[in-house]
Amino acid sequence: MKKLMLGNEAVARGFYEAGVTVVSSYPGTPSTEITEYSANYDEIYCEWAPNEKVACEVAFGASLRGARAACAMKHVGLNVAADPLFTLSYTGVNGGLVVCVADDPAMHSSQNEQDSRHYAIAAKIPMLEPANSAEARDFAKAAFTLSETYDTPVLLRMCTRIAHSQSIVTLEDRQARPLPDYHRAPAKYIMTPANAIQKHPLVEERTRKLTEYAETCPFNRVEMGGTKLGILCSGTCYQYIKEVFGDSVSVLKLGLVNPLPVQKIRDFAAQVDRLVVVEELDGIIEQHCASIGVAVEGKSLFSPIGEFSQATIRRAFGLEQPKEACAESLPIPVRPPVMCAGCPHRGLYYSLVKNKVTVLGDIGCYTLGAAAPLNALDSTLCMGASVSGLHGFNKASDGADAAKTVCVIGDSTFIHSGITGLVNIAYNNSHSTVIILDNSITGMTGHQQNPTTGYNIKGDPATKVSLEALCHAVGIHRVRVVDPYDLAACDTAIREELAADEPSVIISRRPCALLKYVRHPGPISIDADKCRGCRACMRIGCPAISVRNKKAVIDATLCVGCGVCSQLCAFDAIEKKEVKA
Repeated sequence: MKKLMLGNEAVARGFYEAGVTVVSSYPGTPSTEITEYSANYDEIYCEWAPNEKVACEVAFGASLRGARAACAMKHVGLNVAADPLFTLSYTGVNGGLVVCVADDPAMHSSQNEQDSRHYAIAAKIPMLEPANSAEARDFAKAAFTLSETYDTPVLLRMCTRIAHSQSIVTLEDRQARPLPDYHRAPAKYIMTPANAIQKHPLVEERTRKLTEYAETCPFNRVEMGGTKLGILCSGTCYQYIKEVFGDSVSVLKLGLVNPLPVQKIRDFAAQVDRLVVVEELDGIIEQHCASIGVAVEGKSLFSPIGEFSQATIRRAFGLEQPKEACAESLPIPVRPPVMCAGCPHRGLYYSLVKNKVTVLGDIGCYTLGAAAPLNALDSTLCMGASVSGLHGFNKASDGADAAKTVCVIGDSTFIHSGITGLVNIAYNNSHSTVIILDNSITGMTGHQQNPTTGYNIKGDPATKVSLEALCHAVGIHRVRVVDPYDLAACDTAIREELAADEPSVIISRRPCALLKYVRHPGPISIDADKCRGCRACMRIGCPAISVRNKKAVIDATLCVGCGVCSQLCAFDAIEKKEVKA
């Protein structure tokens, strides 16, 4: 049977067909759908873990027991999982173990565009990179065989375009794998120095064998065309090359991108007059070619920044662009991302700006508070950095800034990486105010559950972490909850907690306005006769509010009736509605 599938859906199908038993992940665009689709298969136990490190360790535990297991994450999530990953390279596996990482060239939804191939090289772990959905399924399945054959975790590299594009996939049946008996192997899995020192030579020998395998690996294939130009590429770039050149050039498509072959590349180079490496982000294949004495062109033609396109390829090779219009050449107006109408974070941010508070931000949809007109944030680094950064910011000024500085962090992000920072604040007596923006969901990646929501990945009831109890448990005495739709309450909470001479936490709690179960009072209206055109309501940056003929206007198709704007109007021109939490 054939089916049109997203790349991420195809990876999940590959997991299913390979007989995977456990998948643990933390949601992160563009990897999220891998685990969501995996959860549709009852034969696979799936979960959202608190963070990527935990997810990787869960997958290791399942592999240790003899099951095939996987975890999925975005590229920056691999930073978090790097600690267990590097040592997993030494321990090897029992059941096959695949770590799927999705890179994000051009940073469509990320804070950097790091190249995950560096991790494969540094950890000395094989990495596969599919170029379409069919390969995503095939490579996902093959990764488990590779893992068990060479006693290694395997990295499966996706990227935004492959993860979120669709192509035809041929479906096959699941390969059922009975769970084997468990046998202890202390020398293999207990990585004390005495054992680990014995494992490093095995890793190097494994790399040598994998390099030999790369020469005949079916994922690395030569497609001979014209011999004037030969191209080395992988992943998305292969699709761009084929669309631009068709069969007029020769291509060495690499599916196993670490370790890379040596003789296969040399032989291919000998068959063409000119050899060019086309790869997004860093020149890793190009550097490999230089190290084995193969002359190539690469980053002299292509930028290490951003993602490519067919137009990028044509420009690099001096080809004419097609006459038909292409989207990137049209003067399309920029539409910056904004917080949704009714977003619970907007009122809290408005109060922070009004009170002239310095705000250290974090990773989530609430990062959009950095945009105009709120311009609320001073920094955004990585998951959890707002809490730890706030502590350092206040300690640097010896507490002088504590009365005018806070951090903001979402409920899911707090569970991911904020707890330890809060422990540090309590333990080291930092007079810092942490604001947890609790919208009752993991919002930015598409409404996934997390340990604070009370539901698991299937939507079934689960243990719910009490943020209040957790904050008290780590040593924070001052913990209060505020409704961000109530601007007066927000003002009071911010002023009082900033004035306190001890650590404190404000929990800004209201569900995301887009959650299906949230009931809204409906759009509100503006009395044009009372409106003075002062634009005070525009200060919150709600996309439902605009000005027409010098009067404020509310778009009823966007407005949810949160009532925040009505609290800004000094002329009672905006209808007031009671909004229940």
